[in-house]
Amino acid sequence: MVPEPSRISVGPVTSTESSAEHRLSMLAATGTGLTGGEALQYALDQAVAELTGLAGMVHWCGPSGGRPLHLAVVSGLPRAALQGWEEIGADAPSGAPTHAVRDGTFAWMPVVDAAGSLPDDTHDTAASRSVTLSLPTATMVAAVPIPGPDAPLGALSVLTASGEPTAGQRAFLPAVARWAAQRVPQSTTAGVSRRWWREQPVGSYPLIAQEPVAHALRYLRDGFLVVDGDWRTSYINVEAERLLGPAEDVLGRVLWDGPAGRVPGLEARCRQAAADGAPVGCDVQWPTDERWYHIRLVPVPNGLTLYVTDVTETKIRVAQRAAAERATAQRTAPIGKLTSALTYAVTARDVVEVVAEYVLPPFDAAGLVVEVFESGRRHVVGSVGYSPDFLRGITETPQAHSSPFNDVLRTRLPIFMGSPAEYIALYPGMAERAAASGKQAWAFLPLIASGDPIGCCAISFHEPRHFTGEERALLTALSGLVGQALARARLYDTEHARAQELQRGLLPRALPSTPAVVAAARYLPARSGIGIGGDWYDVIPLSADRVALVIGDVMGHGLTEAATMGRLRTAVHTLADLDLPPDEILAHLNDLVSDLGDDLYATCLYAIYDPTTGLCFLASAGHPPPAIALPDGTVFFADLPPDPPLGAAEPPFSTVQLHLPEDSLLVLYTDGLVESATRDIDSGMAAVARCLTVGPGAFRTGSSVGPSGDRRASRPDPCDAREHLDRLCDALTTTLLPAQELTTDDAALLIARVQRLAPQNIASWPLPDEPVAAGLARRHVREQLTAWHLDDLLMTTELLASELVGNVVRHAKGPIQLRLLLSRTLICEVFDGSQATPRIRRAAETDEGGRGLQLVAAFSQHWGARYTTDGKCIWTEQPLPAQP
Repeated sequence: MVPEPSRISVGPVTSTESSAEHRLSMLAATGTGLTGGEALQYALDQAVAELTGLAGMVHWCGPSGGRPLHLAVVSGLPRAALQGWEEIGADAPSGAPTHAVRDGTFAWMPVVDAAGSLPDDTHDTAASRSVTLSLPTATMVAAVPIPGPDAPLGALSVLTASGEPTAGQRAFLPAVARWAAQRVPQSTTAGVSRRWWREQPVGSYPLIAQEPVAHALRYLRDGFLVVDGDWRTSYINVEAERLLGPAEDVLGRVLWDGPAGRVPGLEARCRQAAADGAPVGCDVQWPTDERWYHIRLVPVPNGLTLYVTDVTETKIRVAQRAAAERATAQRTAPIGKLTSALTYAVTARDVVEVVAEYVLPPFDAAGLVVEVFESGRRHVVGSVGYSPDFLRGITETPQAHSSPFNDVLRTRLPIFMGSPAEYIALYPGMAERAAASGKQAWAFLPLIASGDPIGCCAISFHEPRHFTGEERALLTALSGLVGQALARARLYDTEHARAQELQRGLLPRALPSTPAVVAAARYLPARSGIGIGGDWYDVIPLSADRVALVIGDVMGHGLTEAATMGRLRTAVHTLADLDLPPDEILAHLNDLVSDLGDDLYATCLYAIYDPTTGLCFLASAGHPPPAIALPDGTVFFADLPPDPPLGAAEPPFSTVQLHLPEDSLLVLYTDGLVESATRDIDSGMAAVARCLTVGPGAFRTGSSVGPSGDRRASRPDPCDAREHLDRLCDALTTTLLPAQELTTDDAALLIARVQRLAPQNIASWPLPDEPVAAGLARRHVREQLTAWHLDDLLMTTELLASELVGNVVRHAKGPIQLRLLLSRTLICEVFDGSQATPRIRRAAETDEGGRGLQLVAAFSQHWGARYTTDGKCIWTEQPLPAQP
């Protein structure tokens, strides 16, 4: 027989003595985390390896001494092969283990004599004979005591056929026994020793089989069994015998050969627990009695212990309790779910959708009609499972006619009809209506709010139905919740409709179409609450094809804020007509807001875009910066000074100048679009930038006049550009304000695509500050209009330019500049260096002058003046002649 290799590997040695020293040093270095059973196993393995033994044994008697020696640990051979050594009586003559414990010293004795017979002091049993006959005739036993505090705790023995141990080997055995003894808990009381061995793994199980403990385990209420490393049963108590069979039929057999092998998954769980080295528990149904047991698998060295507890009654109680809880939950779930869902239902349509989702499925219903009675007639709020034609018939039923709806309103009691026959019996005149509905059972429930019936909720079914008392009570309770929610929702609908109507009246109904910009806008009211907001936007045409883009937000919600917004919007239009720069307009608005009250504040962004230069001038009063999307896909936000909002600011306001390439997008918005309870403003602005990155230049525009001089060539259809901007508005609002998200602030969005006036449509000349300037102006006008093929406008334009320039020479100062712009109209501008505003005055019949501006007003469609940084500009507009 070949002994097992040592569990502690050692390096090559040159002699027995050096090998023993090496093993002792290795054991001495072993950590203190070993259990007592592991320490005995390691010590025995090293002893067998050092003596080149066939097998090894550790017998245990405990600290009390004088007790039988029990086989605790084996090495080199299966435990079944050493059954003759399982127990050595205290009074019976024995071999080396008994002598080592009794004498407390090294013992060297044979297993058999030269004739091959058993020693006189060995029990003659079939098991011992089989052991003896399986060993060589020259097998000897070397044993040393395992020292204890007062007496040896047991013996460590090695079976060897290699001859008598050398002096070094004889010294190694006591040393390794002492090393193991130091790691085994020691006590002078047997109770502590038994407690420790109860905690030891299966390899030390025979040590716990001392009489009191063994008796307790044997008759333990729960099943207990032990299997070794080969999955053979080595111990089984009485309760486990009831499950597995008699002990004589089970011990020594593989656990899976009995009823345990028919338990689904048990073998796999046992093997997994042994492989993981961690306890695990599972519930299984035993095949012999079909009861449920909880099995706890505890891995131990060389085996596994199984604790089996009957949990059938517990499972039955748990199942009964769970079934009762499920039944209760199923009965109350519709009320709980409906109550929770109705708290989020804002509109009447929301209430109908909630009822359809949370009431119809639990009752397996197929149809729903929610009706209310107002202004003397029935009104269907919402329905499920009915055609429009059928619903129209409902509203046409006279109020005095006998019907379930009228009776429910009159009596305030529900009506349940389980079949068409019951329906016709109660309402003979409505047989056709019952047949047209396509349903077989109905529950008409009154909707009552604040003690008054407001309508009826009709729930219908595809099959005839017997309504139990519980179903009737539950449906009646649900109808009460629906009635309260519907009354609240209809009040919200009414107020919200009024607020929306007022809001629409305060905002521009349509954005103007201008040559400089194509614009699209969106206004999204808050989805929670009914208060109207103070957000607004506007696009205002200015002189010389310039455009003002405005967006603002009055802080707060309500009629006061809406009225303030209306005042500000009107003021902006008035100030824009004066052609004031953005910073001056904000200064006037700040005075207006300050005069309205100390608790009113508003943010505002005012921008003026000039298509002749591509410059955009912006001023902001506490408003979020606009986003600019360039045609190449670049997106950035304007760097605006942090001026306070209107009502809290101290003018002057700062003005920022931007150069916008043609087809750039200028995106103005209020904070309600980018900021919410779940998103800060920086994250919202980043989301705006991501949306604008995709294709902002999809509609590039060319020049407005082609090479041939056709002033209407190459401009794309503005409808296409506006459609693109509308899609972009929808994308931004959908991304930043999803439909399912409740918002507490309204939001405004204005997107403008800027256009440049083609260079060939701009003509400009400096003029001297002398009387000859009028003649030069007429000549320049004549030459330019001829080039533009506008001969029909020659006379009037010459007159206008001559009068404007002459007025500057007589009443203002230079430098003088004349500019003509060809756009949708013909624009004539005269710039000078004076800040004095020209005014039309009534000239007397004898006055020689004073009629110049009257002629300008008479021959132009529009005219006006605006201030510049170094003077003023007087301008006129004339309509272009119709094209053939």
